[in-house]
Amino acid sequence: MDKPCLVIMAAGMGSRYGGLKQLDTVDAAGHIIMDFSLYDAHAAGFERVIFIIKPSIEKLFKETVGARAEKYMQVEYAYQTVDDLPEGYFVPEGREKPWGTAHALLAARDLINGPFAVINADDYYGKQAFKDQYDFLSGLDENDKYSFCMSGYYLINTLTDNGYVSRGVCETGGDGRLVSITERTRIEKKDSHPAFTEDDGKTWTTLPDKTPVSMNLWGFSRSYIDSAMEGFPAFLDRALRENPMKAEYYVPTVVNTLLEKGATVKVIPTPDTWYGVTYAEDKATVVAAIEKMEKEGLYPKDF
Repeated sequence: MDKPCLVIMAAGMGSRYGGLKQLDTVDAAGHIIMDFSLYDAHAAGFERVIFIIKPSIEKLFKETVGARAEKYMQVEYAYQTVDDLPEGYFVPEGREKPWGTAHALLAARDLINGPFAVINADDYYGKQAFKDQYDFLSGLDENDKYSFCMSGYYLINTLTDNGYVSRGVCETGGDGRLVSITERTRIEKKDSHPAFTEDDGKTWTTLPDKTPVSMNLWGFSRSYIDSAMEGFPAFLDRALRENPMKAEYYVPTVVNTLLEKGATVKVIPTPDTWYGVTYAEDKATVVAAIEKMEKEGLYPKDF
């Protein structure tokens, strides 16, 4: 079986942030958040990375991120486009946005042949999470077709002081396996604790600080791609009928379907603090955290 590879979803524009945040520098040496993820992933054992981007940023992306990654990893590219649809389906008039994170992974379907970890481009995950992922994926064999893993971050460690966030809130069983995952699209700090609303802020439901959430750091076998492809037409049938302009096919949507069919997802507790730039105001926090880690020797300044 192929060695595990890393897949980075980098096609999205930061709509709330106001720009292409994936290429925004976070330290004096000109590194971006992705550079730290690549450094940590390579240290964990990953030797190959697939970047999922959109064609309009190809040149800039290859000249910056790709050029640095090529120094120590095998680099390949996949391209997410709104018209990458099954035969017989068409883009509704006026829709420009692609179809979500699961759709992004389908863009790499011809490049993924074995186990893979997937991350967002604009999130800092921490060193231990990549090691846990690589160790899990390296231990899979051909019989572990629907055996997956997920890095579960404490919800309180993933929030911003500058607005709301969307998180995949996880329910786990006593054996540490994922039971279900629910997308909460508006979570904020309320009296220093996480809470979500489903009615535009009229009412709030508090969640425990250590509620495990998905930050889209998953470990999958190739079977995930095959299942996502199989389920995509049914998603499109519903999306085109109910919400043709905005509906998205999420990674957890496919996971939930597979859980119902007997798949297992090991949730690996990850107490590290997640860092990301959801809003422009978040950048100062990320820069300060990176500077502190560099001073502590966790990262060399010239990698």
